[in-house]
Amino acid sequence: MKFDLSNKNAIITGGSSGIGKAIAKTLKSQGANVYVIDLNEIESNTSQGINTIKTDITSLDNLKDVLKRVPDRIDLLINNAGVGLVGNIENTEEEDFDRLYKVNVKGVYNCIKTFLPNMKANGGAIINMASIVSHVAVNNRFAYTMTKGAVHAMTFSIAKDYIHEGIRCNSVSPARVHTPFVDDYLSKNYPGKEKEMFKNLSKTQPLGRMGKPDEIANLVLYLCSDEASFITGSDFSIDGGFVKLNGN
Repeated sequence: MKFDLSNKNAIITGGSSGIGKAIAKTLKSQGANVYVIDLNEIESNTSQGINTIKTDITSLDNLKDVLKRVPDRIDLLINNAGVGLVGNIENTEEEDFDRLYKVNVKGVYNCIKTFLPNMKANGGAIINMASIVSHVAVNNRFAYTMTKGAVHAMTFSIAKDYIHEGIRCNSVSPARVHTPFVDDYLSKNYPGKEKEMFKNLSKTQPLGRMGKPDEIANLVLYLCSDEASFITGSDFSIDGGFVKLNGN
């Protein structure tokens, strides 16, 4: 069977909803033993045989405790947890800037620092969730762009430093994906106009629609699998043509 992850131990951050939940289900369906780390404990994950550990990834001490609750051998680490913010530098408050940095950058650092030593004996794969904003400018995404640019660069550094340890590190850069975050954003900022704004946002991607969480999960599955064993230090845009095809 292609993309077989049987007996692989996978850790996924931010796996309670949206893209992270889709990744957890997809990896589990291919035989992986899945451990989701999230601020929320989701019963549906537990019922599907997915282990959920409730913790805050912005604390290195918290993750040291998590290390005691997962297998000694870790094969796959998917750094998916992240938060967003709409605004340019003038209306980005310092506390918001710090909050995004703690989750989107330090959270990735904390997880790799905690779990990578357990991957060195047998090798493995690390997948970091970046974004198209690490490639192209998007209006009013100042703090978010900064954090995802850092994740993008961090990916290359980890890939370079650990290539001889058998650890591959790649990143995935989605464009807009239809998740609960999008629905919440539209309901808060465009009450009564949600459908119209959803359609407008979808049109910004040349394929004319938003991505689906399962589509992102399938790419992550490939990068986790042995079929991708010749891929490291790379970023994969999955964006409906946003980065390359938006010119006139």
